[in-house]
Amino acid sequence: MESYFAQSKLLWSPIQPRTAFVEVLRREINRKHGLNLKTYHDLHKYSIEDYTFWLDLWHFLGIISSVPPSKDAILEPGKYPEIPNWFPTARLNYAENLLYRKDDAIALTGAGESGALIHISFRELNERVRAMSTALRVNGLQVGDRVAAIVTNSVNAVVVAIATAAVGGIFSSTATDMGTQGILDRYRQIQPKFIFAETETLYAGKIINLLPKVAEVVGDLSTQGLQQAILLPSRISGKELRIPNMSKSTTLASFLKADDKSPMKFEQLPFGQPLYILYSSGTSGKPKCIIHSAGGVLLNTKKCVKVGYNLSSEDTYFQYTTTGWMMWTFMLTGLACGSRIILYDGSPFHPSVETYLKFISDQGVTTLGTSPRFLSEVQGRGIKPLELGSFESLRTMGVTGAIFTPPMFEWTQEAFGKHVHLVSTSGGTDICSSFVTGTPSEPVYSGEIQVKDLGMKVEVFDPSGQNIEHTGLPGELVCTRPHPSLPLGFWGDESGQKLRDAYFNMYPGVWRQGDFIVVNPETKGLMILGRSDGVLNPSGVRFGSGEIYTIMEQFSTHVDDSLCIGQRRQHDKDERVLLFLKMRPGCKFTPEFEASIKQAIRKGLSARHVPAYIFEVTDIPYTVNGKKIEIAVKQIVSGSNLQPSGTVANPESLQLYYKYRDIESVVGAVKAKL
Repeated sequence: MESYFAQSKLLWSPIQPRTAFVEVLRREINRKHGLNLKTYHDLHKYSIEDYTFWLDLWHFLGIISSVPPSKDAILEPGKYPEIPNWFPTARLNYAENLLYRKDDAIALTGAGESGALIHISFRELNERVRAMSTALRVNGLQVGDRVAAIVTNSVNAVVVAIATAAVGGIFSSTATDMGTQGILDRYRQIQPKFIFAETETLYAGKIINLLPKVAEVVGDLSTQGLQQAILLPSRISGKELRIPNMSKSTTLASFLKADDKSPMKFEQLPFGQPLYILYSSGTSGKPKCIIHSAGGVLLNTKKCVKVGYNLSSEDTYFQYTTTGWMMWTFMLTGLACGSRIILYDGSPFHPSVETYLKFISDQGVTTLGTSPRFLSEVQGRGIKPLELGSFESLRTMGVTGAIFTPPMFEWTQEAFGKHVHLVSTSGGTDICSSFVTGTPSEPVYSGEIQVKDLGMKVEVFDPSGQNIEHTGLPGELVCTRPHPSLPLGFWGDESGQKLRDAYFNMYPGVWRQGDFIVVNPETKGLMILGRSDGVLNPSGVRFGSGEIYTIMEQFSTHVDDSLCIGQRRQHDKDERVLLFLKMRPGCKFTPEFEASIKQAIRKGLSARHVPAYIFEVTDIPYTVNGKKIEIAVKQIVSGSNLQPSGTVANPESLQLYYKYRDIESVVGAVKAKL
């Protein structure tokens, strides 16, 4: 256990826990049911033992509905045995819950590299959604129809998503940086009736013309039921650009002329009505189209942001994300808490990361969503955020998307202020929510995710299906009890077989997330050690790549990035560990530097953790959502001929790894140069 938690130390303690929403919820449940729940962990135990918790949560969160849920019908059997139908008698609309505020307070702030800001009030947001939803209706959108989008993180994107939900359609989006094939791999499957698309975008100071890509996508989808493509005006020039000779395309202004000025109407639909289609990473094949329900997304994500982040109508929530990541849909629920949301489109490094950090401080952001990769880059550049701004408003920082190592925890706490509550979370596109998260009522220890999320019966299983979390040994992250944000299924998978293969094949009837996790028996904190299908296993010693990345934080001034994977060869039953390093400009990878890394791993972990080989590479592959691609590289170096999909942000980088199938030749070539 020491190797996992030796670096864990107390970083933060609750300041006023009694005023936190999670404590208010605990006391309310005690009063309602005559219970004596004293801590978060008591509340969690209740939440996974009694399905009444979800009804308690419904009322606590103030979910708006035309037909409230019945205490006698919380869940019933669903289409698949593993996924029940929640609150079958209730009727509600997701959009109505996001638009409950209708005043002149700011709802959305659009921002980007140019420095220009756009402020939209709740009143104006309601009007824009009304106009868009009525135009969609007039043009033929019906309940269950799909609306797709190739959009930036912008006001228009939010309006289209909420308007689609108001009508009862199913919304699905991709970021503008996704390749044509990646977009078609998604949208050919779901056959949208409408597609909204940007025509120009700005990233890293460069204007990107999207019309050729959009024209190709629209032309292809036109043969599969696409009724109309709506081109959004350029956010750079403001001009309404058109696709030449494309009869099915129109401008946003022309589309909105169909608005018949009808009053806002929210279709009242079942809790399990499909709302979003999100996608698996699909780095080595076509992505799975994951269908999420309106009620499940609303209830569980509002729980996450209000009870976990302590988000209120006084807050400003800024999640750095693209529209292709589940965190974009997650972020929208901030509106249901009455919060202002900042929509940032562009690179955080242009014109400079200092400008971006100062923007966060100047905007009075109270809740910031970011990634370990971004924080590591700030640290590696020697930037001190508190010299750029006070960050006095910043109360909560949610960190997700990759492993948040103990050293990075400690640097972040020091860099942004001792008062900031660091919330490390892990969930996934699969559930559009969190399995493990933070809470303002418990302490934070470096490297540890604070708690299991309420209502999520998370356990740690060994290969035989035994719960081993009390031992301090790592295992599979599983969820052994249903919750409302389980996906409704995969689009086109009527039998549910693909769904079972993805999540229920290892432990029948039990959801397996695919993460390698360990619990600290003393603090009850949790650590994600990497993807379980990427677990390293040299000489029978199983460990996650996150343990190596933790050690590599010591070398952040020299190493820009790293990738740790296992290599399996046909002639050898054992697996060997390979570590690839991308050096910072001006820093050299020398035999002496390699030896220092191996010594640090040997000292910090054990001799058996030391990689068999360490190599310098010029690039590390990432998905368009900013996640390291370990599994594909593992497959490549182990002999697979992989065809990268459109979700790989830098697909050319994968070519760098094919030569490592024959490591002996690579090593020989290096020695020859020396």
